[in-house]
Amino acid sequence: MAQETQGPITVQLLLHTSPAAMASRVRTAADAPMPPDAALKLLKEGNARFIKGEPQATRTNEAMRQQLVDMGQAPHTAIIGCADSRAPLETIFDTLPGDIFVLRNAGNTCTHAEGSMVGSLEFCTGKLGARMILVLGHTKCGAVYGATNAYLEAKKNEVSSVNSALEGLLLDLAPVAEKAVADMGAHSDADEVAAHAVKVNVFHTIDFLLKYSAPIREKVKSGQVEIQGGIYHLDTGKVEFMGRSPQQAELLSSNLGLPPSMTREGGRAGGYGPPARGEHGVRTTVDSAVPAEEALQMLKAGNERFAVGAPLAKHATSKMREALVSHGQAPHTAIMGCADSRVPVDTVFDAMPGDLFVLRNAGNTCTHAEGSMVGSLEFCCGKLGSKLILVLGHTQCGAIAGATNTYLASKDGGASKSAGSALEGLLVGLSRVAHQAEEELGVGAESHRLISHAVKVNVFTSIDFLLKYSEPLRQLVKSGNLEIQGGVYHLETGRVEFMGRSPHQAQLLASDSSLPPSLQALPIRTTTDGPMPPKEAMKLLREGNDRFAVGAAVAGKISSDMRKALVKEGQAPHTAIIGCADSRAPLETVFDAMPGDIFVLRNAGNTCTHSEGSMVGSLEFCLGALNTKMVMVLGHTACGAIKGATATYLQCKAGNKPQVTKALDALLVGLSDVAKKASVELGEGATEQQIVAKTIKLNVFHTIDFLLQYSPLIREKVAAGEVEIQGGIYDLETGRVEFLGESPNQATLVKSGAAMPPSLA
Repeated sequence: MAQETQGPITVQLLLHTSPAAMASRVRTAADAPMPPDAALKLLKEGNARFIKGEPQATRTNEAMRQQLVDMGQAPHTAIIGCADSRAPLETIFDTLPGDIFVLRNAGNTCTHAEGSMVGSLEFCTGKLGARMILVLGHTKCGAVYGATNAYLEAKKNEVSSVNSALEGLLLDLAPVAEKAVADMGAHSDADEVAAHAVKVNVFHTIDFLLKYSAPIREKVKSGQVEIQGGIYHLDTGKVEFMGRSPQQAELLSSNLGLPPSMTREGGRAGGYGPPARGEHGVRTTVDSAVPAEEALQMLKAGNERFAVGAPLAKHATSKMREALVSHGQAPHTAIMGCADSRVPVDTVFDAMPGDLFVLRNAGNTCTHAEGSMVGSLEFCCGKLGSKLILVLGHTQCGAIAGATNTYLASKDGGASKSAGSALEGLLVGLSRVAHQAEEELGVGAESHRLISHAVKVNVFTSIDFLLKYSEPLRQLVKSGNLEIQGGVYHLETGRVEFMGRSPHQAQLLASDSSLPPSLQALPIRTTTDGPMPPKEAMKLLREGNDRFAVGAAVAGKISSDMRKALVKEGQAPHTAIIGCADSRAPLETVFDAMPGDIFVLRNAGNTCTHSEGSMVGSLEFCLGALNTKMVMVLGHTACGAIKGATATYLQCKAGNKPQVTKALDALLVGLSDVAKKASVELGEGATEQQIVAKTIKLNVFHTIDFLLQYSPLIREKVAAGEVEIQGGIYDLETGRVEFLGESPNQATLVKSGAAMPPSLA
């Protein structure tokens, strides 16, 4: 059966459609996602029909059910509602199967099983395309009333025991009751407070979704998804639509990505190995610092308890929480682990609140956001006094698997090494780990072995990064006040493989770096710096391009003092570059260069074929007046000018002389000589694409040869060893420059006697 797209027109038609006709139409995956306002309109209209006792969505038939099976679901709205039997959501909104994605529990809350609720909504708004989320409470809600009464009773008697899952649910709804009391006043009637708590709880659930779900947050930010609240009135059947949470704008700035685990009460008494010592049952600043070796033993003992299924750690009691607040934290270990939901660090080490200072990201890496990770560890080991850092990887790591696949694909030419998103940037950054793993295992190692080994390599890579780029951590390690060790958590067994220190620790302790790359600011060059030798300039170009290619650029932090210095002292670029004008090849960006570093000349095709006087004269100024010692001629892959020149050459070869009616035609005809040379070198049978690739390379040397042939100043400086001219090709896909070196014809051309470019002669 053909499906029409359900949009505003369809919504209007539904109001004037008979029940029999309604029964022939269901939403399926063949329908386009419905805008939030249209979905909300359907909900309101459905509730109005329900109130009037005129439901239309009362009939289903085999054909409709088959459509839902064959085409799949595409609900227009996801609803978190209460499990109360008096509030059947499909009935309240008079919906057909396939219209709404329904989640229900006592109290329409995310207090418990939050991962299930949030994950389900992420599935619905992501995979199924729903753009409207409604959190629906209802009057006389037993869960909320019970939670309110439990809160008031606990506040009165100062007792809040939990002996069942229900009591845990009610206790964890206490913040809702607490806010309701604050809103209504301490002397309000309990039923009035509970009634208000129903409304508070709706927004509490919405706020939870915005706070703890990055995918939902991003969709709300972009306008793809709307989250609103409502209350169903049992006595009238009417839904009171309350709109967005008042906290939405603030919560959209949250950076949390996972819901918190359920809370429990209890304390630790003993177990396998030494328990965490604490005067208040948890570690605080009143307790002495734990030596690194003892902290490591605590981790090993806690992991063993977890692995054998005999955990002892419980969530803190109210007195423990008070102690953590009033006395402050003093974690015995800082752990940098993976964000993978299968590796809950505190749980894996059976740790109490206050034991571990935990940092997590995908791939337990410093590849990106290194300033945040390093700075946080410096705070923990410096200010909080922790004496052990554990970098924890895990088996079957999705980030490492993705990075390894990215590396292998790019190696085979099947994928780009450049980053098109934050995730791709992370994988590209981690691909160096995969490269090292392959070097250690040998080329041809099976993918699963490569990934497994890369996990270990990545642990030590992160440790090495900390030692290389953090002076405070290095000094603590040198003085014996800090240990940095690695480990791998095995998902299959639950056990951590402790791997000890990095093999490179002794060497890295001699590093003099004081900031991670992303926090470093490059200096600027002025005439006070003097000329830079060609080899040093080339080194800067290579290093800058490497930073750019892996997404770790550091240039761009320009102060007003730097700009003033460039004006006052004047420029002294270390390199002059003739590059293509193509907007995809911004030279300063490609080499991660600061203002004052590179003297840039650009035209279509990075050539001297036309305007040679301008290009040669500009270079002579740079080498003579500015005393620059390095010249780079840079072509790039997929060059439009070279493609055009190759097409022009092939046209001439076929006997069709091109018409030269504009400057572009003349440029392409001039460059076609280079394409002809490429074709001759490749021989008969070469494809146009092969000729283009060869021409790009030959054109770089063609431009270098032109400079050497027609500029006495450049020739003399090259012959004297004062200046180097080299070529390169920038790969648009990978972001990397292939450095080609000097022209093969240099030795011959420096003997040229030409004094002027042809156009000026």
